[in-house]
Amino acid sequence: MTLHLPDAHGALRAYEPRTEPLALTPGTPFTSRTVFSAAHVVADPYADTTPDSPAAVDWDATLAFRRHLWAHGLGVAEAMDTAQRGMGLDWAGAAELIRRSAAEAKATGGRIACGVGTDQLPGAPATLAEVRTAYEEQLAVVEESGARAILMASRALAATARGPEDYLEVYGHLLRQAAEPVILHWLGPMFDPALEGYWGSSDLDAATDTFLDVIAAHPDKVDGIKVSLLEARREIDLRRRLPKGVRCYTGDDFNYPELIAGDDQGFSHALLGIFDPLGPLAAEAVRVLDTGDTDGFRALLDPTVELSRHLFQAPTRFYKTGVVFLAWLAGHQSHFAMVGGLQSARSLPHLARAYELADRLGLFPDPKLAEDRMRTLLHLYGVTP
Repeated sequence: MTLHLPDAHGALRAYEPRTEPLALTPGTPFTSRTVFSAAHVVADPYADTTPDSPAAVDWDATLAFRRHLWAHGLGVAEAMDTAQRGMGLDWAGAAELIRRSAAEAKATGGRIACGVGTDQLPGAPATLAEVRTAYEEQLAVVEESGARAILMASRALAATARGPEDYLEVYGHLLRQAAEPVILHWLGPMFDPALEGYWGSSDLDAATDTFLDVIAAHPDKVDGIKVSLLEARREIDLRRRLPKGVRCYTGDDFNYPELIAGDDQGFSHALLGIFDPLGPLAAEAVRVLDTGDTDGFRALLDPTVELSRHLFQAPTRFYKTGVVFLAWLAGHQSHFAMVGGLQSARSLPHLARAYELADRLGLFPDPKLAEDRMRTLLHLYGVTP
């Protein structure tokens, strides 16, 4: 049956939903790339909360979604930006998420890496010593869980650091004491405006030099870097300057197919929020790449870029709303509610376009369910044929 979807100009357009999904099933582990999906959290829709209340999480549905990703061979990047870290999920909730997900990963044999930050600090300015202590507390939780640590960018450090030397001091201190090699995460200000000027400069060339200085001083303690700057050329230049053995995990949700495919001088692994809704399709594409078929990999993944760029359009930090919306349509959760009330962060035309693009790709295991849920949302907003 035809759906009438609103566009950005207030007009309705007719859309014929597809009737068959892609046939995507779990397969063999990847051999050519290490791939993580940053995973969203499922809110408890029955909790009596407000946007500024501590997150109420549906743990069963949240862990079930991680098992879905692991079943397709993807690793899970836990308690990251996609999980609404700092946008509805506080440190107490993140710590519980890390412990539960790490235990689930151990039980199922899934790969997991978890975010380490400083978001337990109050909003008031912090000292460098307080930033170090906050990082240490979270690093201990992740290491005790048995997961790999991802040292995330810190709003508190961005607000406190006086220049590159403070970043070198804080990160050097953390890397020296880390029990296992970590992943360093450079999240650009398009994802979080509070991170403007990270690594001591708003000049990205100068910031890159400081970032590389941190790695060069402790290459044995850095498994890899995750770069989320949405600039393919900058990521390629950066990965070519990495010490041998340090991986580049692309976090570029605009240019990931070309970055993962690589060139004659190297390639990027992946740690991506878009691989939350794309999980099974992304896994299939990487398995094709494992055979050496780069063209086949690009043929599968290139058509997904339009959806990703739509979900991550400015204000980019609200991409989580589209990710959770697609999880609801795909049947991974029973509702479209988010911690912090973030389901309100995108408009109906934005969501309608996300549905259309995802449906065209065949991402919904049950297209009829997705159609019915989209129709319910349209009715809720007062859209009638």
